[in-house]
Amino acid sequence: MLRWLWRGLAGVAALYAVLILLFSFVPPPINFYQLGQTMQLGGIEKDWVPMEEIAPVMARSAVAAEDANFCLHWGFDMAAIREAVAQGSNRGASTISQQTVKNVFLWHGRSWLRKAMEGLLTPVVESLWSKRRILEVYLNVAEFGEGVFGVQAAAQHHFGVDARDLTATQAGRLAAVLPDPKGRSASEPSDFVRSRTRAIISGAETIAADGRAACFEE
Repeated sequence: MLRWLWRGLAGVAALYAVLILLFSFVPPPINFYQLGQTMQLGGIEKDWVPMEEIAPVMARSAVAAEDANFCLHWGFDMAAIREAVAQGSNRGASTISQQTVKNVFLWHGRSWLRKAMEGLLTPVVESLWSKRRILEVYLNVAEFGEGVFGVQAAAQHHFGVDARDLTATQAGRLAAVLPDPKGRSASEPSDFVRSRTRAIISGAETIAADGRAACFEE
């Protein structure tokens, strides 16, 4: 039994290793959550675009909103984790790297198994993918509205433009809905989304000025 268990674990590890290497240059086709949404909604909107076709302000806005120290950590923001633990919450502790691993390789929902696998896979992805690649994948798989995945589909859905043509305000609004894409709207923003958008625009300008965007910008 133990032998078969170890063989099974080795097989799973090998599968993930192959997928991580493959997706370092090939767009992930679909993930578990997108598959579930497809079955539930009857279809989803998604359209992969390379980083070169995404407005730089969109990349900076996403980082400013979700993980301002993205360029400074190795997958886990220990300062944010310590702060979250002190506050008795995990809000704000998940990095873009962790979210990318969850979205691409795992499933949504709270469980110790998923968190453990996320903790194991995140350093591997960080060591094999560039920061620019991690952010590129993240922007292409993140949900920006119910059934709307990726920044190109989101730009078309909410504003009728391509991802390369997003303005600072449009990018800020898309980034503002990332924590709650089903409860917030980029095209019909609430007062909260408008306020958060202003903060994100300021944050995007800050990380561009202080060098915290250097790892994903050419």
